[in-house]
Parts: sequence; C-alpha cells; structure tokens
Amino acid sequence: MKKLTFTLLSFLMMGSLYAQDIAKTWYGTISIQGTALRVVFNISKTGDSYITTMDSPDQGVKGIPTDKTTFSGNQLIIEASKMALVYTGTYTSESNTITGIFKQGPGELPLTLSATAPEPKKVVPPEVRPQDPKDFPYRQEDVMFDNAQAGVQLAGTLTLPSSGKVNKIVVLISGSGPQNRNEEIQAFNHRPFLVWSDWLTRNNIAVLRYDDRGIGKSTGIYKKATTADFASDAEAAVRYIQSRVDLKTMKIGLIGHSEGGLIAPIVANQNKAVQFIVLLAGPGIPIDELLLEQNEDQARLAGAPADMIKMSSVLNKTLYTAVKNYNDLPEPAFQEKIDTVLHDALKGFPVDALGGRSMAQVISESKVQVSSIWFKYFVGMDPAVDLKRVKCPVLALNGTLDSQVRSTSNLSGIRSNLQKAGNTKFEIVAMPGLNHLFQKSTTGAVSEYKEIAETVNPEVLQKVSTWINRI
Repeated sequence: MKKLTFTLLSFLMMGSLYAQDIAKTWYGTISIQGTALRVVFNISKTGDSYITTMDSPDQGVKGIPTDKTTFSGNQLIIEASKMALVYTGTYTSESNTITGIFKQGPGELPLTLSATAPEPKKVVPPEVRPQDPKDFPYRQEDVMFDNAQAGVQLAGTLTLPSSGKVNKIVVLISGSGPQNRNEEIQAFNHRPFLVWSDWLTRNNIAVLRYDDRGIGKSTGIYKKATTADFASDAEAAVRYIQSRVDLKTMKIGLIGHSEGGLIAPIVANQNKAVQFIVLLAGPGIPIDELLLEQNEDQARLAGAPADMIKMSSVLNKTLYTAVKNYNDLPEPAFQEKIDTVLHDALKGFPVDALGGRSMAQVISESKVQVSSIWFKYFVGMDPAVDLKRVKCPVLALNGTLDSQVRSTSNLSGIRSNLQKAGNTKFEIVAMPGLNHLFQKSTTGAVSEYKEIAETVNPEVLQKVSTWINRI
C-alpha cells in the first residue's frame, strides 16, 4: 500500500513539474522558403489556466495575444484564431524541449521550442533587390493623417516629382495581410510599393503610400479590422490630399493591389474626388469563388492529385457557405455550427486525404482559419457591388500566371461589371507570364516570389504610368 501511495504521489508531483516547466518563455525558429523566422511563446499560468503571448522578433512584433493554451500530460496546444495559427507540441522533460508542428493557414512547419534563449541574432540588412531605388531625385515627406471615424492615425510617405508641374497623385492600397507602406513581406524580401512609388514619381506622378493600421508607425489594431475598415483608411488618405493646399488641385487616383483592388472601387464610390483607379490583380468575382480558384490553383502547383483537389474544393465550398450563413451568430454558436458542418463534410473523406491528421485536428485547424473578424467579413464580399457603380476611368491588369487571383475569371468579372455601370472608359489587360506580384514567373507559385530577382516587371510599370499620364 505504501508503495502504491508513493507511486501515485510521484505521478502527481510529476504532473506538477510539467505545469511548472511549461510556464516560461519558449524559443524556436521556423524556416519559410529558406528564410529563418524566430518564434517566441511566452506562457504564464494563472490558477489552472495558461495564457500565451507570441513574439515574432524578425518581424518586429511582440506580445501578440493568443486565444487558448492547453497543456495536458505532455501535450501542448496553442491557438490564435485571428492569425489562423495552431501550434501542437510534445514536451520532453529530459531535454526541456517541446517538439511539434506550427500551422498557419494551409501551411505546416516543424517547430522545436527550447527554454534556453538563443544567442542574439546579428542584424543583417535585407538583400538589396535590383529595382530597389538607390537614389531619390524627388521630394520625400513623412506624413501623418487621421481617420477620425476610426480613431486611428496613419503614417506614410508622400513623394513629389521635382519638376514642380504635377497634376496627378495616386494613393497606393496594399493587399491582404499586415504590411508597411512598402507592401513589404520579409519572407519574400520584396518591396513592391517602394518600387511602384519610385517609378511613378520619376514619371511625374505624386504618390502617397502608408503603413496599414497597427503596422509600422500607424496606430490602431490590425487584427480587429475588416476590409471595410481598410477602405475607410484609404478614404482618409484621399481626404488628407484634399486638405492640403499644395495637393488639392491634383487629380486623385487609387492604385489597389489584390485586396487593395477590392477596396479601390469602394473608395471611388464613396468619394467622388477619386478620378481614376488602377486595379492590380484585383478581384472581379465573389470572394468565396475566388478563394476556391486560389485553393485549386495552388494545390495543383503543389502537385496534389486531381481527385484530392476536387474533394478539397467541395469541402471548402461547404465551409465558406457556412461561414457566410452563420456569420451573424454569437461566437459560441458560430463555432458550434462550423464544427457540425466540418464534421459532416469530413465523414466521407478517406484517411489519406487528411494528410496524416485526425478528423478532430482538421476540424480544429479549419475553424481557426475561418474565425477571424477579417475572414468572416471578407469571404462574404462581392466586388460586383461596387464595380457596377464605378464611372471613373479604370485600368485593370492581372498576370496570366497569377495563382492567387486567377486572371481569366477575375478580369472577365471586372469587365462585365464595369459594362453594367455603363462605364466606357476602362481598359482590361492580361499580362503574359506574370504572377500575383507582377514578376516574370515560371509557374506562378508563391514559392517562386523570393527566388525571382525582379520585384515588378518593367512592362507593367510602364503601362500604368503611361495610362495615368494620358488621362
């Protein structure tokens, strides 16, 4: 009996040790297409509950809140629905490490965490791309402007041609995801809006570009914003131009990339000071349909079998429809509905179609992906609502190898909706061999973005600046 008691006590003490060991700061590194990104989880314990914040030192972000942390036995799960992130790991007391999988969106990466802080990383400036400007023969001005309605301040850069004879100015509107004024994604080491701004300004077009709310020097909380909020920020940029004596006589235009191409027509309809828009890989079909095409194209490029792609498309269509149908429910009820929909949809899936995961894992990860405020709003949007009301001149371009916004269907949708608006002042251009960033590409796969030295194909830059200067 004493031996049994000792064994039980030892077991209970071991459970207590696990709890003590897990509540600390954990360090790890993930590799994304050859780029190492440090990940830090700060785990604390209050009573029986764990709370985790996340740092991404290489992206300059600290204290990102997560939704849920569970630790049972030696299994750790950290969930952050707003980032579509789930980390699942196994704690090993002997090495004091956690070995697991870091999943964000559709991607899965191995991530081993250690309680030992790594040596400070040497600050290495990003590799200079051939199109990164090396000199700036024009005026640059750091600016701040208010979106009073949202209670945020947006920080940006205004570039003005040195000629002094400028009659056009454009606002650059970035695509999905938190990005600074250069539309920079560090994993790809490209700064598209820096290149666009430099080119346009050298071609006698003034440019205003700005950090997304909550990013860089802009205030606000990015993760709480929807596409409508980002449209409100873009309109605030237009109002700022109108407020300046030296700018208000210029023709104002918008250049929107990807989701920015969804936002530009919204702003043009809200503020008639907008006199032209350029849509770079902008959506032209309902967003749920666009996402289905995106999933299919990227799965095909990844080498997925045709039958798997078809099954995934059926599942995604069911999921997106459910998100739209149940979007207005309280969060617990929404989660319950999505859980039921996914469970029913996955019943017929063969085991090998789940990628080595259990049905419960797939359901949990899928729920995280679709539960953010932004996604629930975004998936229900239809570009037609605003495109069919746009009367100003429009230039719409898309690369034929774009695997994120398929060129054929989206350019066709833009054309059709502008015709419904009675708009005769538009031009639709498919750019052969270019990807979503408008780089000359081999396949259009996202994995190629970093490998291509070119940031924006010169033909696209020339096409846009020539079109704007002719208006």
